[in-house]
Amino acid sequence: MTFPRLSTLGAALVAVFTLMPLAAVHAQDGGTLAKVKASGTITFGYRESSFGFSYLDSNLKPVGYSIEICNRIVEAMKAELKMPSVQIRYQAVTSANRIPLVANGTVDIECGSTTNLVERQKQVAFSPDIFRYNVRMLVKADSGIKSIADLQGKTVVTTTGTTSFRLLREADKGKNLEVTNLAGKDHTDSFLLVESGRAQAFVLDDILLAGQIANARNPKDFVITGESLRTENQSLMFRKDDPEFKALVDRVVGGMMKSGEMEKLYNKWFMSPIPPKNININYPMNAETKEAFANPSSKGI
Repeated sequence: MTFPRLSTLGAALVAVFTLMPLAAVHAQDGGTLAKVKASGTITFGYRESSFGFSYLDSNLKPVGYSIEICNRIVEAMKAELKMPSVQIRYQAVTSANRIPLVANGTVDIECGSTTNLVERQKQVAFSPDIFRYNVRMLVKADSGIKSIADLQGKTVVTTTGTTSFRLLREADKGKNLEVTNLAGKDHTDSFLLVESGRAQAFVLDDILLAGQIANARNPKDFVITGESLRTENQSLMFRKDDPEFKALVDRVVGGMMKSGEMEKLYNKWFMSPIPPKNININYPMNAETKEAFANPSSKGI
């Protein structure tokens, strides 16, 4: 019997105890396409609160920009494998467990909000960039915090498994700061630590911060501010050493960019009202993302 959604705890245990055996099996059986052909199923990794990209709607169904791109990949997969249908299963992932769950085969493709880093490519593979953004900080509008230097003596929250606090420390004005770092289990948890006053700043991708503000009870109470810590790139993530699947993913994603479909999808999720509250994140496409669409690349940073 198969279930549409796997438990996070169960998947985490699988990640810990079966990483090497499952990776070896997938290397031997011809990769993701062969696995899907044999099983008739594919497992999407999704995020519960990466608003716009990958999150749960009012029916607890995973939706978003990244989910829709993954759906296009499945359609192409069905055509290539000559399969009338492929069942999509869903596995919730976090910033902390997403890489091992992809690497060990629990998740076939992560449809979330993951940065393509060269160091991560040692463990997993990535699609061409589907979004580029700047890492900044979210604060209360009346906090008086406008730059990294203003964080002196403050408490900063970052989401477990992200690179945000490391980037803050590596910034010129962040090296000598005396700050306390709190870790949120997901982006909404991190945001709530600022909203409740336990932290004074939340450092993350500015587009994800914009999604948190748009969904806040009082959006005008918060602002995104400060210097950019780094321009980063988001991509879909899947197992490495699977050239056939990567070729399919690259073909679909690159084709969507060339045809203009990706820009339409972007406008649907970031420039229009979205479920469950019909809130508009209102994040116009930046020059970096336009460049990503014009010249698809999975090089990483």
